[in-house]
Amino acid sequence: MTELSNKDNKNRSEIISSDIYRVTGLWVENSLGQVLLVQRAFTKKNEPGKWGPAVSGTVEKGETYDSNIMKESREEIGLINCEFKKVEKLRIFGQHNFFVQWYFAKVDKRLEDFVLEDGSSECLKWFERKELKSALENTPEDFTAGFKVNLTLLRNFLKE
Repeated sequence: MTELSNKDNKNRSEIISSDIYRVTGLWVENSLGQVLLVQRAFTKKNEPGKWGPAVSGTVEKGETYDSNIMKESREEIGLINCEFKKVEKLRIFGQHNFFVQWYFAKVDKRLEDFVLEDGSSECLKWFERKELKSALENTPEDFTAGFKVNLTLLRNFLKE
């Protein structure tokens, strides 16, 4: 897959709909096999109030995928000193056009030990596998676009 950088090396606020940009995403699982999800803030421009991966962010000018996921994890949920496994990279076409580099981490923390970024998210939740599967089947509108596809691609990194 050809690697592209943000068009004209732009920062997130400068990206327009015709630009191809780069993002990162982090799936977090604990030793009980639960998956950590974040509910996006209701004030977000894109997909407000939807459940999505624990961390996601736009790769800014001067950043790499690796440096961005470390920064976003620290800023969004207070996750530091964690080992991230680089997994799937996808090219997404549609309303937004971007590359997404996915990461996976095994983390055993209580919800109250995470620190949510002000204004970015409503809450975090550890989802049991059966609960997540049921929610995806019964209320798919509660999840971000592409959530089910992205989760399917990363299943081999999550306990079955």
